[in-house]
Amino acid sequence: MTFLTIQEAMKQGSGEVSLHGWVYRERGSNKLKFVVLRDSTNRIQCVIDKGVVGDDNFAQADKLQVEASIEIHGEIKKEERAPGGYEVHVKSFVIVGECDQFPIRSDQSREFMDENRHLTLRTRQLSTALKIRSTYLQVREEFFIKKGFIRFDPPILQPSQCEGGSTLFEVKYYKDTTYLSQSWQLYAEAAVYALERVYGTAPTFRAEKSKTSRHLSEFWMVETECAWMGLHEISELAKEELKHCVLAVVEKHTEDLKFLGQDVDKLRAMAEKEWPTIKYREALRLLKEKKGMDVPFGKDLRTVEEDKLMECFDVPVCVTHYPVEVMAFYKPRDPENQDEALCFDMLAPDGYGEIVGGSQSSMDVEDMKQRLEKEGEDCSNYEWYFDLRKYGGVPHSGYGIGAERVVAWICKLENIKEAIPFPRTMLRWKP
Repeated sequence: MTFLTIQEAMKQGSGEVSLHGWVYRERGSNKLKFVVLRDSTNRIQCVIDKGVVGDDNFAQADKLQVEASIEIHGEIKKEERAPGGYEVHVKSFVIVGECDQFPIRSDQSREFMDENRHLTLRTRQLSTALKIRSTYLQVREEFFIKKGFIRFDPPILQPSQCEGGSTLFEVKYYKDTTYLSQSWQLYAEAAVYALERVYGTAPTFRAEKSKTSRHLSEFWMVETECAWMGLHEISELAKEELKHCVLAVVEKHTEDLKFLGQDVDKLRAMAEKEWPTIKYREALRLLKEKKGMDVPFGKDLRTVEEDKLMECFDVPVCVTHYPVEVMAFYKPRDPENQDEALCFDMLAPDGYGEIVGGSQSSMDVEDMKQRLEKEGEDCSNYEWYFDLRKYGGVPHSGYGIGAERVVAWICKLENIKEAIPFPRTMLRWKP
């Protein structure tokens, strides 16, 4: 016996089919039972007729509850009134796993849903977002393979910080102490001297004491590093990559995105437009002139400023040349304006904020040492990194994309926690 997925059965359209899955909804009378069966591909209505399956079997079907697992054998037919436009007239079925009263309902609190995340994964909202997440990561991989990039996998345990020591997770390492990765940044810079253009996907950890809908303590960073590239080239590559991914996701998941409440036509049109690049100082001017916000030079743009700035745009925007004093030590000074760094953030519209962060990488070892010492860091931990500049150093640039932030933006999710299977935040580390 060969089981089809629901999507395969719908594609077949008629004839005998064997399906297995879980009860998504159920209703019925004393003669007919309507079961909406779900699997990972779709949902389909199945009609169990007492006259066909017999009294005893119908009595079993009548006891079915949501999330019971079953095998169904029957005939699929087109039925416009049914969910998905098809239904299966059941000839026989087998209950594989009975189900107690399923505790997850749409009216429950976020705390309850997160506490029972192992069950919440089954909700249509979350499972749909996770399918889109999977596609996004796959098409991103395809993008870089076609461009001839080489995949590079960094260590997760790292001896030093690259994004600020206050957000490090400390790990006992035998008799020593090490830290969970904040980024692949420093190691990717070593890789470009051998591989030139690299990309990767890896878990990232930031011990930020933030409870916002945009922050996770553990997330997946999709990153890129390229030898011989400057700020303009790397930021344009980030735009090209994201546009490619958005269009690919829209093509495959049009109905899924509509279910999540996304305006698919608007998203497609956005990916086909030009995405502007402005300098940080221009962003401050726009905030002052159009939003009445007087933000002093030297202040990093936070959620409020980013949201107000993006009210001026209907597409993502690259903001470059942030103040050196609020940037990581490896982001170099602009030779023409020493108080500006050769870096960029890409901000998404509609309140989704920063989705990409990137920069050129500094070749000035003394400047990096001074900045690290100012942060209270031991420069001896970075000698291997400084070595890269001694042995054939070349200009290079890269960026990192928060996968969950991009998925949340594409899917129009209200909370970034809906873009990852098991969210880890300041207050949650289980299940």
